[in-house]
Amino acid sequence: MRVGILSYRSLSNKASKEELALKKIAREKGNVARIFREQKFQMVFAHKSPWLLYDGKPFGKYDVIITRPSILNNVDLHVALIQQMEIMGIPLFNRSSAILAAKNKVKTMQILDRYGIPIPKTVVVRRRNDLEQAAKFLGGFPIIAKQPVGSYGNGVTIIESMRALQSFLLWDKPMYLLQQFVKYSKGKDIRVFVVNGRVVGSMMRSAKKGEFRSNIELGGVGQPVEITQEESSIALRSVQALDLDYGGVDIMRGKDGPVVVEVNSNPGFKELERATGVNIAGAIVDYAVEFGERHRQQIDN
Repeated sequence: MRVGILSYRSLSNKASKEELALKKIAREKGNVARIFREQKFQMVFAHKSPWLLYDGKPFGKYDVIITRPSILNNVDLHVALIQQMEIMGIPLFNRSSAILAAKNKVKTMQILDRYGIPIPKTVVVRRRNDLEQAAKFLGGFPIIAKQPVGSYGNGVTIIESMRALQSFLLWDKPMYLLQQFVKYSKGKDIRVFVVNGRVVGSMMRSAKKGEFRSNIELGGVGQPVEITQEESSIALRSVQALDLDYGGVDIMRGKDGPVVVEVNSNPGFKELERATGVNIAGAIVDYAVEFGERHRQQIDN
C-alpha cells in the first residue's frame, strides 16, 4: 500500500514527531510511506477535471492519505486541499467535513449537544449586552472563554469577574463561547484516543503549576488512567457524531459526571504513547491501510 501523511506544518519547521512516527511505522509494516507538505501543493482546475501538482510535478497515486490538519487560521481555505483530494477520489483519513466540524468549536458543541453527549453549559455571545445574562446562566464566575477556532489551548482563558470578561472580549472575533467552569476537575482532563470506533488509549493530563489548561503543549503532563465504561461510551459517541475516522476526545470529570470539552481531528499522541506504552501510530496506520484496501477493492469490483 502507498500511504501518504499530509502535514500542515509550516515549511520552516520539520515534520512533527507524530507525522514521523506514522511514516516510520507504515514503512515497518511493509508499506510505501511519505510525508507531504500542504504548502507544496498546487490545485489545478481545468475542464471539470481537477488535479494536483506537488512541488511542481503531478501528484502520484496513493491508496490512502492520513490527514494531519494543524490549522489555526483560515481553516476553510486550507481544508480546500483535502476537499480537492476527495473530488479526485483519494481515500482520506480524516475527511474534510469531519475536520471542519471539529475545528469549529461552535459546530462541535452544536453537534455534541444535538446527539445528547454531555458537555459543560455553553453560551455563544455576539454582543456585550448579553454577557451578564450569559454569566448568570453558567452559574457565575469563574467561567471559561473560548474563541471559535483554536488548538493546543490557544484562545482559551479563565475569567474571574464581569469586569475581566468585558475587558477580555475585544470583539475582534464574530463570536465567543462562554463555558461553565468544571471546578471538580481541578486542572485535569482525560484524553481518550479513538481509532475506527475503538478506544486505543487514554491518559490523565494534569496542568502545570499556575496553569488551568492541561494541554501537553502548555506543559501539561500525562499519566495512564483507567476510564469508566461511561467515559469510553462518551468518547466513542463523540467521534462518531463528528464522523471522524480517528480523533482525540478531551473529557473532564465533573461533580455530575463526565463532560466533553473538545474533540480533536489531528490529536497529538507522543505523550500518550510515552505515558501508556500503547502504539497509537500503529493503530492509525493499521486502520488507514485497511480503509485504503477496502476502497481499492470497491474500485476493482
